[in-house]
Amino acid sequence: MAESTTHATDVVDELTTDHREALALLDRIAASSDPGEKRDLADTVIAEVVRHSVAEEMYVYPAMRDHVPDGAKEVEHDTKEHKELEETMKQLEGVDAGDPRFDELVRTMTEQLRHHAHDEESEQFPQLRAAVPREELVRLREKVDTAKKIAPTRPHPSAPNAEMFHKLAGPGVGLVDRLRDRLTNRST
Repeated sequence: MAESTTHATDVVDELTTDHREALALLDRIAASSDPGEKRDLADTVIAEVVRHSVAEEMYVYPAMRDHVPDGAKEVEHDTKEHKELEETMKQLEGVDAGDPRFDELVRTMTEQLRHHAHDEESEQFPQLRAAVPREELVRLREKVDTAKKIAPTRPHPSAPNAEMFHKLAGPGVGLVDRLRDRLTNRST
């Protein structure tokens, strides 16, 4: 039976949950002393944050541009933060979990993600909720869920952070990433 729109999770709930889950994974990495566990958790959080970012750029940022005061400026700021996170994740992906730089990169990623999540959750998401009808926010969540299933799982900092790029090239890049993940037994 389909969930009614009044009780269905909307895009703000979904993205806020993503933030909490990613930050919890980063905290688990920081608390672990097992390099294998740290690597698996890092690969998982990288994949989740990449999927989240791509889905936001495809569907949420266009809605923010249209409905949030100074939306274009906010989206530009958020996209810049995504790019910084991608750079950090790309570095983290290439560092052995036993290397001291690994923990430094985890701390950097945690700080970047906390800042980004705070901006969205305290300012932009409430504005989006105030401006967009609930039914549309639920439809946006459905689109975000679908996008996350086909999105890349690895950071590609040299790729454009643009809606059209993600919609046209993203599924192919995501397919290649998931194939690489399987071949290397990478946790995602």
